[in-house]
Amino acid sequence: MLGKVFKAYDVRAIYPKPLTEKIAWQIGYAGARFLTEHATEAGHDDPMMRHVVVGRDMRTSSPLLTEALKWGVRDFGAHVIDVGLVDTPFIYFAINYLGCCGGIMTTASHNPSNYNGFKISRIAAKPVGMTTGLDNIRKYAAIADRDKVKKQDGREELRDMWDAYRSHVLHFLDPAIRDGSKKIKVVIDASNGMAGTMVPKVFDDVPGLEITKLNFDNTTGEFVHEPNPLVEANLDQLKAEVKKTKANLGICFDGDADRCIVVDEKAHTIGCDLLTAWLSKRFLREHPHSSIVYDLRSSKSLAETIVEGGGTPIRSRVGHVFMKQALAESDASFGGELSGHFYFRDNFYADSGAIAFAAVVSALADSKGPLSTQIKPARRYCQSGEINFEVEDKEETLEELQGAYPDATIDELDGVTLDLGDWWCNVRASNTEPLLRLNLEAADEATVLELVEEVSKHLGKRVAH
Repeated sequence: MLGKVFKAYDVRAIYPKPLTEKIAWQIGYAGARFLTEHATEAGHDDPMMRHVVVGRDMRTSSPLLTEALKWGVRDFGAHVIDVGLVDTPFIYFAINYLGCCGGIMTTASHNPSNYNGFKISRIAAKPVGMTTGLDNIRKYAAIADRDKVKKQDGREELRDMWDAYRSHVLHFLDPAIRDGSKKIKVVIDASNGMAGTMVPKVFDDVPGLEITKLNFDNTTGEFVHEPNPLVEANLDQLKAEVKKTKANLGICFDGDADRCIVVDEKAHTIGCDLLTAWLSKRFLREHPHSSIVYDLRSSKSLAETIVEGGGTPIRSRVGHVFMKQALAESDASFGGELSGHFYFRDNFYADSGAIAFAAVVSALADSKGPLSTQIKPARRYCQSGEINFEVEDKEETLEELQGAYPDATIDELDGVTLDLGDWWCNVRASNTEPLLRLNLEAADEATVLELVEEVSKHLGKRVAH
């Protein structure tokens, strides 16, 4: 069963089969072993380095899975700090604020309610993916037997850290919004997920925010719509409410509130690369000549905007493991990914949906004109969006694609990127499915449609939306 629940970046599967309380215990035991060993190897001998922060989302299976997970941590001999019902970025904050060896969040993020899983972070909230420790945890879990291990009886304590977390997040909010001298009217769709807990605790009494709330009831563990804001249909309710209330903008969070998507006052969805381009201007004013990290699938206008602002654009592979690493290595002030993850140097180089929301409304309050006008300068090119293709041999298909465009500038940072000057595309393999994903950009829509048709001939069967 373990092989079915471990993914590239986390543990995730349907509950109660294949994900069970037994597996949760194994992951708690193995996770505690890996996190404490990693702390020791890194030379940390502080007593807090035997503490693991544990939190959970609102799914009906989360309490049972979290309880089993905590027993695993304690049976290994590490100590649990249970922070309760929280958003995933709360765990990143708590690890750093308390100086722990790591943390484990029980969540299945944007998946349907019958899924659950675990996101694991090590010292300084650095992500644990398959290449950064998750494979070790899987191996440790495979040999952990609850009936045979000598239980070490680690301690457990409950800790309410919302005041400290709120103070940290509001540090990113414009003082004029905090004191009410500037007003922003926003609709927030919590997707019946953890934003339904986080937003009231962090933003409810901010004088400059007038918040209309959608889908904030996360007591049932069920969703009105899939908690994935990348699916356009899941934004319909938000868009309708933005128009109805004449709000300045709308925000939709995913299930564990580490990602968010923004719609403007006209209820048009803003691509996260264009949002990153706009936000980069503010970060470069606050941190002149700093680096900005971006997802390599992003529009060329993003890198151009960063350079125009005096910054250094840093391309990154897709995925939070790589984005966080690139941010830390370049000491970048900010970063953005097409998936809706936004990263901040002053947030331990980690992502945060709450801080992204604070950054967006702050930038809007500091700008002249509506959000649609602010974003318009970044709309320099036309994009295809991500298109999936079923293929039998991913590597062979990518080689064929490169051979079809001998005049292209090619790089293989993540998949294959072909740059023909007046257009470019990136094709990368899915980590979990027999799919290749195409993103293409050119000067106008007609050219994009024509080139997508041309490139598609080399990529197998196109998957319908």
